[in-house]
Amino acid sequence: VQLVESGGGLVQPGGSLRLSCAASGASFDVYTMGWIRQAPGKEREGVAVIDNIGTTIYADSVQGRFSISKENTKNTLYLQMNNLKPDDTAMYYCVATREYVYWRYRLQPLRYPYWGQGTQVTVSS
Repeated sequence: VQLVESGGGLVQPGGSLRLSCAASGASFDVYTMGWIRQAPGKEREGVAVIDNIGTTIYADSVQGRFSISKENTKNTLYLQMNNLKPDDTAMYYCVATREYVYWRYRLQPLRYPYWGQGTQVTVSS
């Protein structure tokens, strides 16, 4: 499967952005998909994941501010990010796997063999 992200940019603290991930090359609805981010000098961090039946999980740092969703008919994954903070500044990657991942491990980046090229999100005044 090929993944292409869009929607990143520069936003002020407190602002919002919506990231999109267009998937092609496979049956989109059978995948567990998510967003992983990496800030300069930091390890990759799982942000949000949605499985094939719509079950979601979020990192504590974004719970209540971010929302992950998908449109199977458009083969597109979204990440709505509200009340953005400077600590949210990172490269955001769309990821996917066809394998079942136990919920406890769904935010672990190593669970995902398919990655997009990333889209940069910068939160700054």
